[in-house]
Amino acid sequence: MTVLADLPADPTVERRRAVQEAAASSLRRRKIGSGIALGVCWAFLAIAIVPLVAVVAYVVVKGLPAWNAAFFTQSTVPEGIPGGGVWNAIVGTIVITGIAIAVTVPLGLVVGLFLAESDGRAAASLRFTADVMTGVPSITVGIFGYIAIVRNYGYSGLAGSFAIGFIMLPVIVRAAETAFRGVPTSLNEAALALGARKATIARRVVVPTALPGVITGVLLAVARGLGETAPLLLTIGGNQYLQWNPTKQMASLPTTIYNSSSQPYADQVQLAWGAALLLVVVVLVLSIGSRLLAARLRKERR
Repeated sequence: MTVLADLPADPTVERRRAVQEAAASSLRRRKIGSGIALGVCWAFLAIAIVPLVAVVAYVVVKGLPAWNAAFFTQSTVPEGIPGGGVWNAIVGTIVITGIAIAVTVPLGLVVGLFLAESDGRAAASLRFTADVMTGVPSITVGIFGYIAIVRNYGYSGLAGSFAIGFIMLPVIVRAAETAFRGVPTSLNEAALALGARKATIARRVVVPTALPGVITGVLLAVARGLGETAPLLLTIGGNQYLQWNPTKQMASLPTTIYNSSSQPYADQVQLAWGAALLLVVVVLVLSIGSRLLAARLRKERR
């Protein structure tokens, strides 16, 4: 026993004991600091949520009285004539956004996959271009669409699809690249070890694994494109009648809201509030639904 007592103390044990004593002495101070930090976070969360809830509640209160059967089944009527609805604007929004989705989603996924699999100069240039396109103001996109298409071919739904697609494309590209880069490298290596080609790996392994993130990015891009007004004001021309042909002038929900809200007639203003509520509901459903769908897909793949 005397021999063991005379042995020098283990420096590792001494350091561990010193750390524990220092942690115990500062525990109260760290708990107070943690509580203050959490309180500040909750305060900023409330600051961010309260205006959002207030805006949504105000739009619901003002727009819900406009919702009836005629609102969803009739086209917009001229100013000063009571009645009418936004069926033509709903159809125009579906057609314009549908064409933009059909073009930008495949292109965005291909570019995103290329950026995820390559780190060369071409990939760096495309990545920089996508970042710049993300920050371009929507009014600038509308002016570009007006100069490039409208001045040469006239107002049309296709011109609006071009403008909306220009806004959606960089969002899809960056979201797809992030989702594809999140695929574990072990899956690629396992597929290569089995003799699979890179194209087969991308189609059978990378894309299915990254599908939740890709879907989230696409739906968020669609939600952003639906709410853009400035590009459509300069490209589609507007139409009070039902129009399914994208080569003609078309109506849309954002332009209907803009035009009707500036009218001196109460029924037109009420129509604008109803259209605004419809657009808010669609955007919220897409935003929330994208996250729920992504979470469900991730859970199924575990």
